[in-house]
Amino acid sequence: MKVDLFDFELPPERIALRPATPRDAARMLVLDGAGTRDARVSDLPQMLRPGDLLVFNDTRVIPAQLDGRRGDATIGATLHKREGPRRWRAFIRNAKRLREGDAIDFGNAVSAIASDRAEDGSFALTFAGDDPVELLLERAGRMPLPPYIAGKRATDARDAEDYQTMFARAAGAVAAPTAALHFTPALIEALTAAGIGHTTLTLHVGAGTFLPVKTDDTNDHRMHAEWGRLDAATADRLNAVRASGGRVIAIGTTSLRVIESATGDDNIIRPFEGDTAIFITPGYRFKGIDGLMTNFHLPRSTLFMLVSALMGRERMQAAYAHAIESGYRFYSYGDASLLLPERS
Repeated sequence: MKVDLFDFELPPERIALRPATPRDAARMLVLDGAGTRDARVSDLPQMLRPGDLLVFNDTRVIPAQLDGRRGDATIGATLHKREGPRRWRAFIRNAKRLREGDAIDFGNAVSAIASDRAEDGSFALTFAGDDPVELLLERAGRMPLPPYIAGKRATDARDAEDYQTMFARAAGAVAAPTAALHFTPALIEALTAAGIGHTTLTLHVGAGTFLPVKTDDTNDHRMHAEWGRLDAATADRLNAVRASGGRVIAIGTTSLRVIESATGDDNIIRPFEGDTAIFITPGYRFKGIDGLMTNFHLPRSTLFMLVSALMGRERMQAAYAHAIESGYRFYSYGDASLLLPERS
C-alpha cells in the first residue's frame, strides 16, 4: 500500500509534553460496534465486560540516551537493542565522525568501542570494564524521551517517573509502552472489581519504533526487530479467556505485536521468546487479540498502519480528525484510544 494513504495533518500544539495528572484522567476515544464516543481512561471498567483480560507489557525503560566524545567530536548514542552482555546496537548522532574501532568516552568512567556499522547507520557499542552495563547507564545515561518531546524541552527528573509504567519490571526498553502509562493502582482495583483481569508479557521496545517510514510503499519498509517473551502460563490463560467468551485486550501495540507473533493460523496462542519484526498493515488477519488500547500515533507511521489494519483506514482517519478537532493530546504523553472491532 502507498504510505501516503496513512498521512494526516497534526497541529504541533496537539503533541503532549507532559502526561495527564492523575494518569487515568487522560481522555479516551472509544471505537466499537456502537460507533465513536468520547470518554476518560478512568471509565474503562464501564467500557469492557466481565471476563475480559488486559495484557500489559512489563518492560522497564533504561537510561539509554548517551552523550560522549571521540577525540574532539561530540557523539550521541541511543541504544535500541541488546546484542550481548556488554554489547548494544545504537543509533548514532554525528555518525560521520565515528569509525569502526573508535572509542567513545561517555564520562563518569563509562566508555564503549564502536564496531559493525550496519546499513541503517547504526553501530554496535561494546562497553568497557567489568561493571554491569545497567550500572554504567545509570551513571552516564538519561531517560530516552521520544524526539517529538525531547526536541521541545529538556529531559528532567520528573520524566524518570512519568516515562515508566506501574508494571515496569524487566529492564531493557529504550521507549515506554505508553498505553500503560495511563494506569494507576486505583484503576486496576476498579477493573478487578468489575471482573476484568490483567496479566503481563515482555517486549523490550527499541528506538526503531520512532523511525519514520521512508519508503513510498509499505512493502518496501523493513521493521527493526525487538525481543519479546510470552510464557506458557500466560499463553494458557489467554487461550482460556477466549475459549470462555472473554476478550483479550492488548494494552499497547507492543503487547499486541507479541501476542500476534505468538499466535498460529489456528488462532491458538503459544509460548514465545525471541525477536519479532512483525509489520501489521491493512489486510492482516488478527489471530490472538480482540481489542487494543493505545495512544494516538504519528502520521505515516507503522503504528497508525497497525490501528488502521484493526479498525479500517477510513474509520481511523475519521477518528483522528475528530481527536484533533476535539483537542485530544497526541503521542507518548498524550491521550488514549480504545479500539474494539466487531468479532466476525
